[in-house]
Amino acid sequence: MKYVPLGRTGLEVSRVCLGTMTWGTQNNQADADEQIEYALANGVNFMDTAEMYSVPPTEESYGKTETIIGDWLSRNPERRKEFILATKIAGPGLAYVRGGSNISGKTIVEAVDASLKRLQTDYIDLYQLHWPNRTTPHFSKHFPGAITFTDVDHEEQSAQILDILHGLDACIKAGKIRHFGLSDDTTWGINEFIRLSEKHDLPRVASIQNEFSLLHAKDWPYLVENCVYEDVAYLPWSALAAGALTGKYLGGARPEGSRWTYAQRNGIFRDTPLVEKAVTAYLDVAKKHSFTPAQLALAWCNQVDGVTSTIIGATSLEQLKEDMAAFDMSLSEEALKDIMAVFKEYPVPF
Repeated sequence: MKYVPLGRTGLEVSRVCLGTMTWGTQNNQADADEQIEYALANGVNFMDTAEMYSVPPTEESYGKTETIIGDWLSRNPERRKEFILATKIAGPGLAYVRGGSNISGKTIVEAVDASLKRLQTDYIDLYQLHWPNRTTPHFSKHFPGAITFTDVDHEEQSAQILDILHGLDACIKAGKIRHFGLSDDTTWGINEFIRLSEKHDLPRVASIQNEFSLLHAKDWPYLVENCVYEDVAYLPWSALAAGALTGKYLGGARPEGSRWTYAQRNGIFRDTPLVEKAVTAYLDVAKKHSFTPAQLALAWCNQVDGVTSTIIGATSLEQLKEDMAAFDMSLSEEALKDIMAVFKEYPVPF
């Protein structure tokens, strides 16, 4: 396993980050225990969760994943130091989470305390904002006309960010969190957090996690370049495009127990005719170069310049083993050439 700096935090994280969002719906406590043990035994020292998990997000599933991790930690308290634990505060819009309110300095403190209780730990290494208060071009809103920017009160957004930074600062000074990061945000968001933290001597953003895959690489190169030059760790999530890049959903297939069989996760915007064509082509490339489809997609993501650690999740130990093996694989120049030929033909399939 290789390790890389997490921004300017001084922490070193594995190139693989264990995602956990299925724990509590598709996976039970025993499954989670098995995955944690396997990941730690194979060099993973980075685990990501969120108060909103498990998925699909519901009032009933809220907080379940953190509770499962907390159960493991309660039985293995001496192993807390073996990994860097990241979690996230939910953004606005979920009525059952603080009434659907915006993230603020006050809700940061409330959410951190609740997560610490569920996780059964004294501190969180990386505390992230799951999505911003403002609307951003994520979840298929990256096409012109999908959202607008000129009608947004940027001064109000900046005031909210400053208030959030004060809440994060209070939690860091109290020893409850060590660093903070963003998720589903933009270049402007990153830079505004940096600008305000420098102006007011407040904590500096350490990382951002956004969706990034062969089917959805909109952050390359502009946001990734910004991350590299500003020492903000870039953490791709959904590197398999919610499982689409494995090929298991081709032809309308919905394997029993898979993500797309669940409410709110049945393909949504990722299930398009262009995705079908792109995935079919990537499967041909994988076969030609003796990779599994999942390993081809993950090995590609891992070699993208500027990527820090890729978040992977699995619903079985077999899947986790297959996915983790990809990070020890190298893509030949011929394989990269074949991948890019498909990428150029289908640059934005969803």
